[in-house]
Amino acid sequence: MSDLGFPLDDARLVVERALDEDLGTSGSGGRDVTTLSTIPAEQRSVAHVVARAGGVLAGLPVAALVCEAVARRLGTGAVEVEEHVADGARIARGDHLATLRGSTRTTLVAERTLLNVLSRTSGVATHTRRWADALDGTGATVLDTRKTTPGLRALEKYAVRCGGGTNKRMGLYDVAMIKDNHKLAAGGLGAAYAAVRNAYPDVEVQVEVTTTAEALESVAVGARFLLCDNMSPDLLRATVEAVRATSEMVELEATGGLTLEVVREYAETGVDYLSVGGLTHSSPIVDIALDLDPSDA
Repeated sequence: MSDLGFPLDDARLVVERALDEDLGTSGSGGRDVTTLSTIPAEQRSVAHVVARAGGVLAGLPVAALVCEAVARRLGTGAVEVEEHVADGARIARGDHLATLRGSTRTTLVAERTLLNVLSRTSGVATHTRRWADALDGTGATVLDTRKTTPGLRALEKYAVRCGGGTNKRMGLYDVAMIKDNHKLAAGGLGAAYAAVRNAYPDVEVQVEVTTTAEALESVAVGARFLLCDNMSPDLLRATVEAVRATSEMVELEATGGLTLEVVREYAETGVDYLSVGGLTHSSPIVDIALDLDPSDA
């Protein structure tokens, strides 16, 4: 298993919910009316998880979790999953990613669920890798956001790590982000910042800014992490220079309107990070298939 921190507990929850969708709720564990009627209970087979396109692999441990869950729910027998490629590795069309040996019923019931998750997470990792490669040598890091698929956040953020990106925050609980609406509702930036520091003194605070003046005001009230939103490269560069002249301890992040075509230009302004919602909300899947070979049991 990858050392990138595979979110095992979250993945198990995703698998159970996905199987609920596929198997329904009839009986104790649901049913697959096609597989259970056409495949003998005693049949065993070997199947191969194969890449149909190139990319970066993420989420392969889900294959074993799905097989385990199906066997437990339906009593269809065990399947052994042998992984051949580590999460985070680049893959090419035709690569064999894993081999499944055991109950044919379990394998076929598990097929779509494991491929849905694996294709999705590998898609996120592959997209992230493009951004990380584009930033290579600039000193800047690509971050994800909270624009994730509901229920899949932990897995998608794991996929970002597999692709060479970094997680910004997991949710609303671990990092405070003071945005325009917070400033308006709290009575100003200073009041909002002081309220967060008073209520949650150990939580990191980031302030969203859109001008150099806002950035300097944020630094003056104590902010050490600025989100520079929808700034042009020239404005961003000027803001970075102004903030650095005030304090070298402030981290700066750019977001909004970023594309692979312009990302290096933004990185070269001197920011530390670039956050990209598209890593998780707009990544196409990687085509991955499962090929059954009943004769190779």
